[in-house]
Amino acid sequence: MFSFSPTPSTKELLKRVGWYLLLMQVTRILFYFFNQNSFQHYSFLNFVGGVWFDLITFCLIGSIYIFFVSLPFKFKTQRIYQLATRIIFNILLMSCLALNLVDVEYFKHSNKRSNIDLFAIMSKGSDFKQQIIPFLRDFWFLFVFLFLFLVLIIFIERKGFKYPKFASYRAEILQFILIAATTIIIGRGGFGLRPVNASGASYFTTGDEVGLVLNTPFTVVKSYGKSLLYVPNYFQENKLKTIFNPIQTSQPQNLYHQRKNVVILLLESFGSEFVGFTGAPESYTPFLDSLAGKSLAFKFGIANGKRSIEAIPSILNSIPSWMDEAYITSPYGNNQTQSLPEILNENGYETAFFHGATNGSMNFDVYTNQIGVQHYFGRTEYGNDADFDGTWGIDDEHFLKWSADKMTTFKKPFFSLIFTLSSHHPFYIPPKWRGKLKKGPAPIMETINYSDECLREFFAKAEKQAWFKNTIFIISADHNPAPESDKYGSAPEIFHIPIMIYDPEGKIKPQLSNEYFQQIDIFPTILDLLNIKTKFYAFGTSYFKNPNEGMSFLNGNYYYFYQNYNLLFHNDKAIQLFNLKESNYPYADSLANYRNHLQEQTNRIRAYIQTYNRDLSKNQTTVK
Repeated sequence: MFSFSPTPSTKELLKRVGWYLLLMQVTRILFYFFNQNSFQHYSFLNFVGGVWFDLITFCLIGSIYIFFVSLPFKFKTQRIYQLATRIIFNILLMSCLALNLVDVEYFKHSNKRSNIDLFAIMSKGSDFKQQIIPFLRDFWFLFVFLFLFLVLIIFIERKGFKYPKFASYRAEILQFILIAATTIIIGRGGFGLRPVNASGASYFTTGDEVGLVLNTPFTVVKSYGKSLLYVPNYFQENKLKTIFNPIQTSQPQNLYHQRKNVVILLLESFGSEFVGFTGAPESYTPFLDSLAGKSLAFKFGIANGKRSIEAIPSILNSIPSWMDEAYITSPYGNNQTQSLPEILNENGYETAFFHGATNGSMNFDVYTNQIGVQHYFGRTEYGNDADFDGTWGIDDEHFLKWSADKMTTFKKPFFSLIFTLSSHHPFYIPPKWRGKLKKGPAPIMETINYSDECLREFFAKAEKQAWFKNTIFIISADHNPAPESDKYGSAPEIFHIPIMIYDPEGKIKPQLSNEYFQQIDIFPTILDLLNIKTKFYAFGTSYFKNPNEGMSFLNGNYYYFYQNYNLLFHNDKAIQLFNLKESNYPYADSLANYRNHLQEQTNRIRAYIQTYNRDLSKNQTTVK
């Protein structure tokens, strides 16, 4: 009588699956340990979900190994064949562990598991080549973990596995069929109509904890080749435009009788956790706080992304990254758009982009040229590597002063975006400043204070230039850095940044506003301030139209800011409501208490999603 006991090959497969799951859990524990500020509600269900997604991942990326090890033919017992299958398994296992270890540190900055666009960003310019030495120096322990995993795997391979023998053809064929079917079912994530994706992790946790359930190999595999946004059909076209229409007409405010220059200062990693006027428990930005007292400053500024590469199109195109991939590296990054620099060029402005990093960093030089910026000034144009920080680029002190001098040579009026860089890993402090800055528990705090002092010197120099009083300054962070406390590691606080508008002429009334103002609102606001009457395409809204809303995207979740709240929207429905302005903020409130206006906010979110996905997919992000 035929026995259904596992064949030797099946036993080896199951044992290897067990070791794979165990080692993946070890990396998950490391991931949790190094990112505790981002995960405040860990539960056993998170663990269960993590094991399930690890198993799905094994069936996806290990399908080649599973196929070869379970083939019902005798030649698989040959030593060279079995050696080849073992090598395949161990390469796959080490690759998975290495990807998970990457996010042990990188998650602090992105707040999501890395996907395929991480490799796209790394391949742009020379950033990866320049950063590899500081990465090896500062995160050496990750390589120690990887080495220990390798030693352990070699030990297990030698002591824990034997070369399996062939059973009967009948048993091998039957188990091959069962293994193939099981692999397909688990690899799809079950019997659903569609294979599981990253959003499926929400069944095991809340939006904040998704990264703990997922694993990085899964998100990389699932994002590979993913090129099309799904376009929902929530509303008919006529109805959709009444809720949200990206084609807008500017409303000149006529505050000025002459064309104003505009300078946007984009501050690397100036998270609200470190900035006094946004409510930080301890400020590392005394100059920025003092400037806020002379500006229209937004206590609740909103970043439309979590990375620098997402901030640039948000500000210059009013196009956020409401998808898993950064807009610039997505299949839509070459879409026809109508950018702020292009409109300003048409109105007689000289336009420039300043970034002290090595030219090619994050492809900014190519992208800004693509959207009509006339001049790019980077490390090459600066031309003096005596001020190179050794890793990233020209330090803020020297590059900001140089930028002020360079703008003096521009034809008036002009537009410039200056992107700082010193408050970025590896957090370089020039020798003359060491011991003179305010330090905190993390290295970034000292560099935030350094960059703040560099801003002080920049404005001291700019005030002496003839163009200063006729210039509007807009200051914004690009994104929040890794959080240093539980509060700032929670959603939606991860999108909270400082934004302000400073007018030396005083026509913009200084005040500390409690309204929401997001990065994509900067573009239309500038058009109104400059008295440029035109039609334009933007997802943001001018400050003068009182938008008082914001929306960001992360891990398949939309975070919609309005009134005193943030609404978490996932899988076509509202999930959680956070009260942002209570003393014990942030806490989740009951959705049942807000049904009277929840439908209105849900419709607004759906209109944003439908318009965004449709217009990017059809390459119609411009005024026709």
